Amino acid sequence: MASTHAWAEALLRLAVASLFLVSATTKVTETAAIQAYMNAYGVPEILVWPAAVWEYLAGICFVIGYRIRPVAVLLAGWCVLTAVMFHTQFSDANQLMNFFKNVTMAGGFVLLAKGGSAGASIDAVLAAHRQAAE
Repeated sequence: MASTHAWAEALLRLAVASLFLVSATTKVTETAAIQAYMNAYGVPEILVWPAAVWEYLAGICFVIGYRIRPVAVLLAGWCVLTAVMFHTQFSDANQLMNFFKNVTMAGGFVLLAKGGSAGASIDAVLAAHRQAAE
């Protein structure tokens, strides 16, 4: 049975996943508005769809605890990429805060990539099966 620590981590993964799942859903349900925002920053509007797919996949991986380390590395890059693409007008306090939020999240994802998942995850089950097979 998974420890309290493992279940707490699973709950925190769910909290992180919710950000990306909601963001992806917004891209799908408010596509025109998101595309206009992207266009204002010189980002091709068609990229709304791969962005939504990526955010759904990353969110689902976090919910179920699958491939946490590589997904965390990719999310760190995603956060830095979106920070430098959409949040560099530092004279705007909201942009500045969003830039730092994204950079801070990237740092958290790097730490998570280093540590991986402690349990209550598919990764932990797969690791236990590999260890039992050895």
